[in-house]
Amino acid sequence: MSKAFTRESDQDDDDLPEGVAPIPKGSPNYITPAGFARLQAELRELTRVERPKVVEVVSWAAGNGDRSENGDYIYGKKRLREIDRRIRFLTKRVEAARVVDPAAQTNQDQVFFGATVTYATSKGAERTITIVGIDEADMTKGRVSWIAPIARALMKAAEGDEVPFRAPGGPETLEVVEIRYIPVD
Repeated sequence: MSKAFTRESDQDDDDLPEGVAPIPKGSPNYITPAGFARLQAELRELTRVERPKVVEVVSWAAGNGDRSENGDYIYGKKRLREIDRRIRFLTKRVEAARVVDPAAQTNQDQVFFGATVTYATSKGAERTITIVGIDEADMTKGRVSWIAPIARALMKAAEGDEVPFRAPGGPETLEVVEIRYIPVD
């Protein structure tokens, strides 16, 4: 059967890039103002700059005749599909976004979205993480998603609290050393 007659899936996960977690069902896409601005900027760049350039190349290549051996046409169409998929993904994420400014947090005594938390492990190591949106997570910068197990374990904890955490190496107890709410860039 031709691809033209198959029905595409309506699942949101179809447009997820590799390694990106889906938003939990029924939850908004919590995101910081800086993260939201980055998503919007990428979406704007793709729709206003990159996609029109690729469409122009594909149109030019299509006018050159035989499309079966036309590299510009073949690779342009492939790139166009990649761009369209990313645009669909970004559009869904932006529409589901709920922007939360960490600096506006009123209850700064507990860990909530946007908190920068310093905690000590039961082995004595201290680590600092910032709880951010799914699309902003970057362990190299100490940013973890609010749906990550470590973030869920620390949620609603106060300074001095000890919270249980099921780490890959076995159960641990984490002690909250410091909680700060600073703007995430």
